[in-house]
Amino acid sequence: MTTTYLSTADKLLTTVVPGTRGAWPRAYAWLLRLELEAVLDEFWTRVRPDIGETQAQRPKLLMLTAYAGPDIGRSASYLWWALSRAGHHHRYELGLTVSELLRLRDELKRLTGQLIDGPPRHVV
Repeated sequence: MTTTYLSTADKLLTTVVPGTRGAWPRAYAWLLRLELEAVLDEFWTRVRPDIGETQAQRPKLLMLTAYAGPDIGRSASYLWWALSRAGHHHRYELGLTVSELLRLRDELKRLTGQLIDGPPRHVV
């Protein structure tokens, strides 16, 4: 599943967007995080619609371990944290490099495959 978020993020890597000089890595990270949240929403809509109705992401991430397994739960939580952190400006810290952003994108695509294509299971 590729949404507008992911395709828009990919355009930031190949197209010069006026006004994004220096800010595009953070914009890229936020778009990846929005994609992750869309994938989680799709997963929960399919597996447990009552959880999917929650607007906050934290409960969805906490419950993921019980419904998709500990590896997927840890991976999704780490990815959400890393993308959130990369999206904020931190004084005296360098932003993520293109290779780091691409690694997070690859992790997102792998996780997407596990959540959307894999069979849901209730682990607990």
